[in-house]
Amino acid sequence: MKRRWLALGLLVIGAVVSGAASAKDLTCEGRWVNPITDVCWKCMFPMSIGSTQVSKGSLPDTENPTSPIQLCPAPPPIFKRVGLAIGFWEPFAMTDVTRAPGCMVNMGGFSIPIPKVGTGAGTKEANDNPGTFYHVHWYKYPLISWLNIITSVGCMQGGEYDIAYLSELDPMWKDDMLALFTNPEAILFGNPVAQMACAADAVAAEVHKPIDALFWCAGGHGSMYPFTGNLYTESSGLNSGVLLSERMNFKLHRQGMIWDTVGVNTAVCYEYPTVIMPKGRYRYQMVNTIPDANQCHPLGRSVMRWQVGKEMPNSRKNYGYLIWKKRNCVVL
Repeated sequence: MKRRWLALGLLVIGAVVSGAASAKDLTCEGRWVNPITDVCWKCMFPMSIGSTQVSKGSLPDTENPTSPIQLCPAPPPIFKRVGLAIGFWEPFAMTDVTRAPGCMVNMGGFSIPIPKVGTGAGTKEANDNPGTFYHVHWYKYPLISWLNIITSVGCMQGGEYDIAYLSELDPMWKDDMLALFTNPEAILFGNPVAQMACAADAVAAEVHKPIDALFWCAGGHGSMYPFTGNLYTESSGLNSGVLLSERMNFKLHRQGMIWDTVGVNTAVCYEYPTVIMPKGRYRYQMVNTIPDANQCHPLGRSVMRWQVGKEMPNSRKNYGYLIWKKRNCVVL
């Protein structure tokens, strides 16, 4: 009798395993990101000490502290420590943008079973309707720490590679009205006059860097609001992927999950919360499914400059982006 129950149990387990294997989501694809060959390392530049550039870059820089010497708080009896103010661009996060719920694009393209909280029915066919819906996953990516390029703990993101946010678990990511709890000001900018101002932001992002004062604009990509995965018009999947990565970045700023180090004429000893994302302090780079290791782009700069050859005709609409962040800090 025991043998029969054991045999029955093995059959059930085998059926479950077989079913899970056959249930692989064919709409999910991706690849592991190579931290050496898939990363645009020249995007770390320009680097600066104080306000003086010590290495130039191809993209515009942000403002830096005027004085290279900074004083930071220290425990008694010292109270103050002298440090050197430096600035550079750090690869600090990655995003998956996908129509397939649970698809981990930057982790090899496999699917994980996620409870259907706020998931909704993501569109999986390119021509279903003019708009669409994507999920976004945010990864913590402390690459500078891994490679030990900079040794000062206060001048890099530490910790481990980790999944920091899954939009499938966030009911606000699917519902524009529910998202108003985190971005109530979206009501003020959902009009033609406010959106016309975004033309200036798009031009600025093309020739230099985005305009931080126009925080509701995402340059040539569209509108920052609402903080959801809903897109009512889609010019291209690559554009949608960048726009939703930028929206998620802003959303995590608003929720206090991303802090910043904006230091002009002040010591930049600590990070602090910024509920309005400083757009000019971010760059993006495509890493999936076709990596582009030769260039990165200011937030809001149109994909038309680089999209040729970056998406196949049979694309399943899965994208991965590396997010670069300007880091101002004090080396103690």
